[in-house]
Amino acid sequence: MKIAFLTAGGIAPCLSASIGALIEKYNEIAPEAELIGYLNGYRGLLLGKSISFPNSIKKDFEILYDFGGSPIGNSRVKLTNIDDCVKKGYVKEGKDPLKVAAEQLKNDGVNILHTIGGDDTNTMAAQLSSYLNDNGYNLTVVGLPKTVDNDVYPIKQTLGAWTAAEQGAIHFENIVNENTTSTRQLIIHEVMGRHCGWLTARTAYDYRERMRSRRFLPELLIDEKRWDLDAIYIPEVDFDIHHEVVRLKKIMDEKDGVNIFLSEGAGQEMIIREMENKGQNIPRDAFGHVRLDEINPGQWFAEQLSNELNAEKTLVQKSGYFSRSAKANQRDLELIKSSAYFGAQNAIDHISGVAGIDDMDGELKLIQFSRIKGGKPFNIKEDWYQKMLEEIGQK
Repeated sequence: MKIAFLTAGGIAPCLSASIGALIEKYNEIAPEAELIGYLNGYRGLLLGKSISFPNSIKKDFEILYDFGGSPIGNSRVKLTNIDDCVKKGYVKEGKDPLKVAAEQLKNDGVNILHTIGGDDTNTMAAQLSSYLNDNGYNLTVVGLPKTVDNDVYPIKQTLGAWTAAEQGAIHFENIVNENTTSTRQLIIHEVMGRHCGWLTARTAYDYRERMRSRRFLPELLIDEKRWDLDAIYIPEVDFDIHHEVVRLKKIMDEKDGVNIFLSEGAGQEMIIREMENKGQNIPRDAFGHVRLDEINPGQWFAEQLSNELNAEKTLVQKSGYFSRSAKANQRDLELIKSSAYFGAQNAIDHISGVAGIDDMDGELKLIQFSRIKGGKPFNIKEDWYQKMLEEIGQK
């Protein structure tokens, strides 16, 4: 038996640990299986580039729990975007990437393929699994749902998201000390989240929980109010920027600073509309997603607010790479292990799908690929989120 691993999309604090957990489970249920990893995601699969896992990796799998990133590399490749695959040299002109991938798996003698990625990765896995079934390839595909955004239907909690929120909180815990470097300072913490505000909201929540455990000296500049948050902007909640300017200016006058948590997708439509009106090109990736790091939402908001708040200093900081590159924390590791163990067992039983906690009933299941899609919004009715907005005066 040969089992292959593939990680794709942006990295998250779960890729290395997921492979470690899969190896650990296969050591138990299929110790003689040959393990390989396709290098750099679907790119490696299309190009036939893989690495065999020697027995030393099977023996020392626990080392993978201590690392972030992916031990076999990632890439963003859409198998159904034939033109892009041809342009990048992944397939030759006139070739179907799905068939090229299927034939590579067959030629490599792979019986089970594990895809570890977000909605795009598992949507591609669904397309590939369907192609394999329709064309008589005897191969099982089992996905694991990773993304720091926690925005995959119908997954209740995606792998890596808990860690990313914790790490984002730690990042801001350091950055917020900058509030002492000037008067009337505006600090904007830009957090990942294209369409879903869960990560921004949870990072804010985790930060404030950490803040509550600290002691302050209000007799000096170390006043809890200066360290607390004043606004949290996420894609799911519309807001009147003019109303917010009035509210935030009062805060700036009172505590000599303003701290904002901003989801990178918040206000995205306003920014794109402004760029289009100026005749500027909107940069997009192979999946058609706007390249948010290039349109720079945090800087756009800084430009809108800085003058209005009479800020003497404006600081925009992104925690994205810091957060998503971390190794999995204990809470995530427990979820990763349970999902990977469950996925491996189903793969051995020749059942394809995505191993994750189903939103419908909170149970760990092998979810049909047809149910997997991206764009799941954050539930803004969550009690912890509503209470937090009330506490910072945003309601």
